[in-house]
Amino acid sequence: MTAYRGTNYHGYQIQSNAITVQAVLEKCISKVLNHPVTITGCSRTDTGVHANQFCFNVHTESKISTRGFVRGVNGELPDDISILSCENVPAEFHARFDCKGKEYIYKIHCNESKNPFATDLMFHYRRKLNLDTMKKASSYFVGTHDFSSFCADCTNVSTTIRTIYSLDIENYGDTVIILVKGDGFLYNMIRIIVGTLLDISEGRISPDDIPEILSAHDRLRAGRTAMAHGLYLNRVFYNEKDLFL
Repeated sequence: MTAYRGTNYHGYQIQSNAITVQAVLEKCISKVLNHPVTITGCSRTDTGVHANQFCFNVHTESKISTRGFVRGVNGELPDDISILSCENVPAEFHARFDCKGKEYIYKIHCNESKNPFATDLMFHYRRKLNLDTMKKASSYFVGTHDFSSFCADCTNVSTTIRTIYSLDIENYGDTVIILVKGDGFLYNMIRIIVGTLLDISEGRISPDDIPEILSAHDRLRAGRTAMAHGLYLNRVFYNEKDLFL
């Protein structure tokens, strides 16, 4: 399991012309294991998106212990990526396909003044949010729906049907945190949901419009796409029962 601050990276997935989290991980792991590796990640995160938990698997014949792997790779990694834990798994384990669900959080700093300690870690929103209307709207997202209206590019998926198990909005002073847990998410789905909730707070969209927007299957019907730097992959689940704890 790893965590990373996505500010300096063009997303997770390796690219030929940009630095990514995967590229840095593979370089450091290859050095520690003393052979080239390709890691398999549980998800793809966009440029600027962070991860509190990100699972990947790697195949190796090395006899290194799990503790040695954590210590060795962390010794090579930059300060904005960290290996949190490591365990041995069956050879057929797949970090992406064996994942039963994920939880994302989106952090918003609601104040006229910016927070200099959270510039790239929270979305700065200069006024108070209407949390009552946002919470009313959030209930419509829970359940199994076709989320094509909340997908920036659906051309590479076999289905746009996803299940959201919970969508909670929590307020701590000037900080608002939106937590979304589901079986999987489409491209930019969380950021579009958050952007739509912001539009609802501003009165541009009514909370009761959400069912109609879902049934429209039209991205233009939903709200804006929220900024990437407020988004975190928070938890990944490999046991279904843990999804509902």
